[in-house]
Amino acid sequence: MPTAIELAEQFQASLVGEASHGFTGLAPLERAQSDQISFLSNPLYRQQASESAAGALIVSQSDLEFLQANPSANSAKRVYFVAKNPYATFARMAQYFAKASGPKYEPGVHPSAVIDPSATVPSSCHIGPFVQIAAGVKLGERVSILGNTSVAKDSVIASDALIYPSVSIYYGTQIGERCIIHSGAVIGADGFGFAPDFSAKGGEWVKIPQTGRVVIGNDVEIGASTTIDRGAMSDTVIGAGTKIDNQVQIAHNVIVGACCVIAGCAAISGSTKIGNFCIIGGAANFAGHLTIADRTTVSGNTSIIRSITEPGQHFTGVYPSMPHGAWEKNAAILRGLDKIRQRLRLLDKNKSSES
Repeated sequence: MPTAIELAEQFQASLVGEASHGFTGLAPLERAQSDQISFLSNPLYRQQASESAAGALIVSQSDLEFLQANPSANSAKRVYFVAKNPYATFARMAQYFAKASGPKYEPGVHPSAVIDPSATVPSSCHIGPFVQIAAGVKLGERVSILGNTSVAKDSVIASDALIYPSVSIYYGTQIGERCIIHSGAVIGADGFGFAPDFSAKGGEWVKIPQTGRVVIGNDVEIGASTTIDRGAMSDTVIGAGTKIDNQVQIAHNVIVGACCVIAGCAAISGSTKIGNFCIIGGAANFAGHLTIADRTTVSGNTSIIRSITEPGQHFTGVYPSMPHGAWEKNAAILRGLDKIRQRLRLLDKNKSSES
């Protein structure tokens, strides 16, 4: 059980309180006990933090001063970890405790796994049941690939990556170090590319071969059932440090920059380029062939149909919900806006001619 001073030193936090106090893990403010750590990153929860039974709190300097000025019955023996970014410090501590208590993937190959003789699989890797690893695949050290996952020809997975069960990794995919890919994700499926060839007598949609790859940088996390299509001729690229939620669709030739976050059910159409440090809300969607500047924030359910060239802007296009009857009235007004505009133009024209 780590002590307060050990945790403070490891996570570069200032310690206020008993250095020898030991902790078993983290918990929310309302449930934490004397052997657990919680955190405060929003001033709205200061009172709840003051009354919490947590043995330690991760706080900012200003929150510490408030809590010390407003002590509660639980404050006497409490430890404080003072950090510039309490939320990030909490996340790193949570990783520490999760690693200690979470599942361990011991090196070895399950007897039911099928590995082509030409594949490179270091002895430090964990290969689960019914995993298929095709010809030319190269794994780095300590890669863990869990049950029923398929890794196709000539793919590369760098060191310390974790691939959860039932992931499909198509041929030629490159995955960086310490990546996490959750169950059901499909990496490298064909992009949606078809050329129309129609005439009066009929025709067809002619499939365009998708010969590019998917290239994923270091420290990327990809959520369950997310799909990332391979490029048509150039690569689909996910930048280092980007985090992608569940059920996200990333189309062919998309480039996502470094350290972006993309929430669930977002969809990015082909050949769109997302800058670095962008935040994309759930169910947001992007038209194809756009360029999105660095540090752009897009609210959930927003449709982006034009490029964004100025960095650091926040875009929202969500129509607020309302009772259905009120929505129908507003929709009727919207349908008539063009007629109203034409009438206003005619009135203005008549007024100008009279003068």
